Amino acid sequence: MQRALGRNFRIIELANDINSHMPDYVVRRLLLALNKHGRPMIGSRILLLGLAYKKNTGDARSSPAIRVAELLLRMGAEVRAADPLVTEPTIISSAVARVDATPEGIAAADAVVLLTDHDAFTAADVGCHARYVLDCRRVLAGANVETL
Repeated sequence: MQRALGRNFRIIELANDINSHMPDYVVRRLLLALNKHGRPMIGSRILLLGLAYKKNTGDARSSPAIRVAELLLRMGAEVRAADPLVTEPTIISSAVARVDATPEGIAAADAVVLLTDHDAFTAADVGCHARYVLDCRRVLAGANVETL
């Protein structure tokens, strides 16, 4: 990437590279956490919280959550996704069940991945009911929460 002055802005290129590989990193961290808890990825029920690109919006265009879901499906996980603001049904694979983030749904998941920290996802519901949470937004705390 070059500007009008002909200088190479390497820091921007590096930031873009890091951002584009973040979904792979999230899935790798989740895989390691499941293994640590004696669970294989194949057949594990994973609940993704948030499909939108950013907090409290319904815009999922270019959202890394879509790539995370695709990677998890390829690895054999049973993927569910909750996002009360993203209403477009075709934004994600039909193999991903769209669900509400209820306490029962959170408790039924082997792992919960907080990808978008919508206000609708209350810390009490996620923290109290989840067996394991990978918090990609650094907004939750607790013994069952691992932050990215």
